[in-house]
Amino acid sequence: MEKTPTQRIAELNLELPPAPKPAGVYKPVLVVGNMLYVSGQGPMQSDGSLMIGRLGDDLTTEQGKRAARQVGLTMLSTIETHFGSLDKIKRIVKTLGMVNCTPDFGEHPAVINGFSELMGDVFGPDSGIGARSAVGMMLPGNIPVEIEAIFEI
Repeated sequence: MEKTPTQRIAELNLELPPAPKPAGVYKPVLVVGNMLYVSGQGPMQSDGSLMIGRLGDDLTTEQGKRAARQVGLTMLSTIETHFGSLDKIKRIVKTLGMVNCTPDFGEHPAVINGFSELMGDVFGPDSGIGARSAVGMMLPGNIPVEIEAIFEI
Protein backbone atom coordinates (compact mmCIF):
# COMPACT_ATOMS: atom_id res chain seq x y z
CA MET A 1 0.00 0.00 0.00
CA GLU A 2 1.23 3.46 -0.87
CA LYS A 3 2.41 5.68 1.98
CA THR A 4 0.46 8.77 2.98
CA PRO A 5 2.03 12.25 2.95
CA THR A 6 2.02 12.20 6.77
CA GLN A 7 3.93 8.89 6.77
CA ARG A 8 6.43 10.22 4.21
CA ILE A 9 7.06 13.36 6.30
CA ALA A 10 7.80 11.19 9.35
CA GLU A 11 9.95 8.80 7.30
CA LEU A 12 11.96 11.71 5.84
CA ASN A 13 12.32 13.18 9.35
CA LEU A 14 11.08 16.58 8.14
CA GLU A 15 10.54 19.37 10.64
CA LEU A 16 7.68 21.71 9.78
CA PRO A 17 8.12 25.30 10.97
CA PRO A 18 5.27 27.20 12.61
CA ALA A 19 2.62 28.37 10.15
CA PRO A 20 3.05 32.11 9.57
CA LYS A 21 0.26 34.51 10.44
CA PRO A 22 -1.20 36.41 7.44
CA ALA A 23 0.79 39.57 6.67
CA GLY A 24 -2.20 41.31 5.10
CA VAL A 25 -5.87 40.96 4.32
CA TYR A 26 -6.14 37.45 2.84
CA LYS A 27 -6.83 33.83 3.74
CA PRO A 28 -3.77 31.56 4.06
CA VAL A 29 -5.75 28.77 2.37
CA LEU A 30 -9.06 28.74 0.53
CA VAL A 31 -11.06 25.74 -0.62
CA VAL A 32 -13.23 26.11 -3.72
CA GLY A 33 -14.89 22.88 -4.82
CA ASN A 34 -12.19 20.23 -4.80
CA MET A 35 -9.32 22.72 -5.09
CA LEU A 36 -7.16 24.04 -2.24
CA TYR A 37 -5.51 27.39 -2.98
CA VAL A 38 -2.53 28.34 -0.81
CA SER A 39 -1.53 32.00 -0.60
CA GLY A 40 2.09 32.99 -1.18
CA GLN A 41 4.40 31.51 1.44
CA GLY A 42 7.89 32.58 2.45
CA PRO A 43 10.76 30.54 3.90
CA MET A 44 9.76 30.38 7.60
CA GLN A 45 12.39 28.76 9.79
CA SER A 46 11.75 26.62 12.86
CA ASP A 47 12.44 29.57 15.16
CA GLY A 48 9.72 31.63 13.44
CA SER A 49 12.13 33.91 11.55
CA LEU A 50 12.21 34.24 7.77
CA MET A 51 15.24 33.52 5.61
CA ILE A 52 16.34 36.66 3.76
CA GLY A 53 18.57 37.53 0.82
CA ARG A 54 18.61 38.05 -2.93
CA LEU A 55 19.76 35.59 -5.57
CA GLY A 56 22.59 36.85 -7.72
CA ASP A 57 23.54 39.29 -4.94
CA ASP A 58 24.16 37.70 -1.52
CA LEU A 59 22.73 34.21 -2.15
CA THR A 60 23.86 31.39 -4.46
CA THR A 61 21.52 29.22 -6.51
CA GLU A 62 22.04 26.37 -4.02
CA GLN A 63 21.12 28.65 -1.09
CA GLY A 64 18.03 29.74 -3.03
CA LYS A 65 17.10 26.12 -3.65
CA ARG A 66 17.33 25.46 0.11
CA ALA A 67 15.11 28.51 0.72
CA ALA A 68 12.55 27.16 -1.77
CA ARG A 69 12.58 23.82 0.06
CA GLN A 70 11.97 25.71 3.31
CA VAL A 71 9.00 27.44 1.66
CA GLY A 72 7.66 23.96 0.92
CA LEU A 73 7.93 22.99 4.58
CA THR A 74 6.21 26.27 5.50
CA MET A 75 3.41 25.56 3.04
CA LEU A 76 2.88 22.06 4.45
CA SER A 77 2.61 23.58 7.93
CA THR A 78 0.15 26.22 6.69
CA ILE A 79 -2.03 23.55 5.06
CA GLU A 80 -2.05 21.42 8.23
CA THR A 81 -2.84 24.45 10.42
CA HIS A 82 -5.58 26.04 8.30
CA PHE A 83 -7.03 23.07 6.40
CA GLY A 84 -6.23 19.86 8.26
CA SER A 85 -4.52 16.63 7.30
CA LEU A 86 -2.16 16.61 4.34
CA ASP A 87 -3.52 13.13 3.62
CA LYS A 88 -6.69 14.74 2.17
CA ILE A 89 -4.63 16.11 -0.74
CA LYS A 90 -4.79 14.14 -4.01
CA ARG A 91 -2.11 16.05 -5.91
CA ILE A 92 -0.40 19.37 -6.51
CA VAL A 93 -1.86 21.04 -9.59
CA LYS A 94 0.03 24.34 -10.10
CA THR A 95 2.96 26.15 -8.50
CA LEU A 96 3.99 29.77 -8.96
CA GLY A 97 7.55 30.24 -7.72
CA MET A 98 8.80 33.80 -7.30
CA VAL A 99 12.53 34.42 -6.85
CA ASN A 100 13.95 37.63 -5.36
CA CYS A 101 16.91 38.22 -7.67
CA THR A 102 19.10 40.60 -9.57
CA PRO A 103 18.07 41.41 -13.17
CA ASP A 104 20.89 39.26 -14.59
CA PHE A 105 20.06 36.14 -12.52
CA GLY A 106 18.70 33.38 -14.77
CA GLU A 107 18.44 30.21 -12.71
CA HIS A 108 14.88 30.61 -11.42
CA PRO A 109 13.81 27.03 -12.31
CA ALA A 110 16.80 25.54 -10.45
CA VAL A 111 15.86 27.53 -7.35
CA ILE A 112 12.19 26.47 -7.42
CA ASN A 113 13.28 22.84 -7.85
CA GLY A 114 13.91 22.90 -4.08
CA PHE A 115 10.15 23.22 -3.55
CA SER A 116 9.16 20.83 -6.35
CA GLU A 117 11.55 18.09 -5.22
CA LEU A 118 10.14 18.30 -1.67
CA MET A 119 6.55 18.05 -2.96
CA GLY A 120 7.58 14.99 -5.00
CA ASP A 121 9.10 13.43 -1.87
CA VAL A 122 5.98 14.11 0.22
CA PHE A 123 3.16 13.43 -2.27
CA GLY A 124 4.93 10.96 -4.59
CA PRO A 125 6.65 11.33 -7.96
CA ASP A 126 3.38 11.75 -9.89
CA SER A 127 1.00 13.46 -7.45
CA GLY A 128 3.77 15.72 -6.09
CA ILE A 129 4.73 17.22 -9.45
CA GLY A 130 2.35 19.55 -11.29
CA ALA A 131 2.38 22.47 -13.67
CA ARG A 132 4.79 25.24 -12.63
CA SER A 133 6.11 28.72 -13.32
CA ALA A 134 9.32 30.22 -11.94
CA VAL A 135 9.86 33.97 -12.27
CA GLY A 136 12.11 36.68 -10.87
CA MET A 137 10.91 39.76 -9.00
CA MET A 138 11.36 41.87 -5.88
CA LEU A 139 9.81 40.27 -2.80
CA PRO A 140 8.61 41.74 0.51
CA GLY A 141 11.03 41.79 3.43
CA ASN A 142 13.90 40.75 1.13
CA ILE A 143 12.86 37.08 1.36
CA PRO A 144 14.61 34.99 -1.32
CA VAL A 145 11.60 32.98 -2.46
CA GLU A 146 7.79 33.15 -2.28
CA ILE A 147 5.61 30.36 -3.60
CA GLU A 148 1.87 29.94 -4.04
CA ALA A 149 0.25 26.66 -5.06
CA ILE A 150 -3.01 24.97 -5.96
CA PHE A 151 -3.78 21.42 -4.82
CA GLU A 152 -6.58 19.00 -5.69
CA ILE A 153 -8.32 17.55 -2.63
